[in-house]
Amino acid sequence: MKTLIFLAFIATLSACSPGKTSQVDRATAEYDARTAAARKTPATPRPAGTPTPAQTPTATLTQPVDAPAAAETSTRKEAGEWAVTSIKGKFLVVDSNTVRVFMDLTARTPSGEAVTSPADFASHFLTAYVMYPDYNNRERLGYGNISLSAQNVNYDGNYLTLTFDVARPKDATNAILLTEFTETNSGTKARNDLTVRFGKARLSDRFTLYDKDGKPELRHYANAGDTLIIGDVNRTPKTLYGFRYQHDFDAASSPMNTSPRPVPKSLSVDSTLTITTNKPFVLPKEGLYYFMEDTTDVNGIGLVVADKRFPKMTRPEKLIRPVLYMSTSTEIGELSQAPDTKKAFDRYWLSLMSGNEDVARRTLKAYFDRVEEANRLFTSYKEGWKTDKGMIYIVLGAPDRVQRNREREVWVYNRRVNIPETNFTFIKKPNQFVDDHYELQRYIEYQPVWYPIVEAWRTGSVRE
Repeated sequence: MKTLIFLAFIATLSACSPGKTSQVDRATAEYDARTAAARKTPATPRPAGTPTPAQTPTATLTQPVDAPAAAETSTRKEAGEWAVTSIKGKFLVVDSNTVRVFMDLTARTPSGEAVTSPADFASHFLTAYVMYPDYNNRERLGYGNISLSAQNVNYDGNYLTLTFDVARPKDATNAILLTEFTETNSGTKARNDLTVRFGKARLSDRFTLYDKDGKPELRHYANAGDTLIIGDVNRTPKTLYGFRYQHDFDAASSPMNTSPRPVPKSLSVDSTLTITTNKPFVLPKEGLYYFMEDTTDVNGIGLVVADKRFPKMTRPEKLIRPVLYMSTSTEIGELSQAPDTKKAFDRYWLSLMSGNEDVARRTLKAYFDRVEEANRLFTSYKEGWKTDKGMIYIVLGAPDRVQRNREREVWVYNRRVNIPETNFTFIKKPNQFVDDHYELQRYIEYQPVWYPIVEAWRTGSVRE
């Protein structure tokens, strides 16, 4: 059984995992090149007709999605309005004709306070959905209004969660579900697109991580030692086979790194376990876990198990790693080899900020707030800060607009001072662990955008 799983992962990780590249090499490419020849040498010519990042054709949704990337899709809050600020959705199959949709939402009042009352949310928003065959097909397969009430909207301390059922359109095996939230006074809309499947359902379409109160968790991570449940809407008891892989995946490489991807490394099984769905279990060790109902299946459920504080990062030996995106090779080497990591980490930030403790403290908080958010939003088969999306989010923040189709997602930045409109295109790639794995298309022309922002982090000039 282990051999079958091992071989399957060799093929999968060829598409989803970068090869082993040292932190020093990556840091050198990202910063040393800038401070030396990068600013003085013209960018490498590209083939005629190839679009620059700022001109890359953007994916077109059936209807545009204006969003900070943070929530897969959302709209920015306008002054004086109630506004939905983030949306993240998932579906689970109920039966052959119905799926149940779960959406974690955040919203703000006109004064900027978080909406925590389901009744307040229901009184200020109208919700409807429409289904299309594809992102590029406007034929309506189905549509309807969603009544908001205490029965289908709840608040768990972090998110408002909306739950509703959608019936299968005639002869449809899958559809694009576009859900729209409209503020009742202004008509301002927030939209979320979600691919739903009605045909032969994979394991992750039927089962997902639940919390102790029976609410689906729309994330790919858990904390070591926590009591977990993998369940479905029908509370079906089923044996799942679990495999643990202990592997430290590399962080994302520079957006300008256009070198061919190194040959990937395979994973080997560290340990195995079995669980029963809808029954509590504990995963005491950190690592990458993969659950299957049959060891010959192609798809399963992936879960990153991290330390107790994740998605926060608090231990000095872990804090030094995400600063890779704004550091030189020398700095990374000194941090990694320092006998006292905490003191070295403090010296690093103070030296960048010319000894100004207030600026260092503010900049460090801003940076690691983004690291935490990247972990929360983008963790897939590895921690969110290591992903391509996580890297862009940490350095540049949430995009001003997101456009998506079946194969790609484009983050548009066009509201930054002294920076031209820039697009970052992420291509959806097959991944055995998760359905939403994306890889960045890298271009050398990102240098004029990337380097000044990294420099702003290094001088404490970034404002949150």
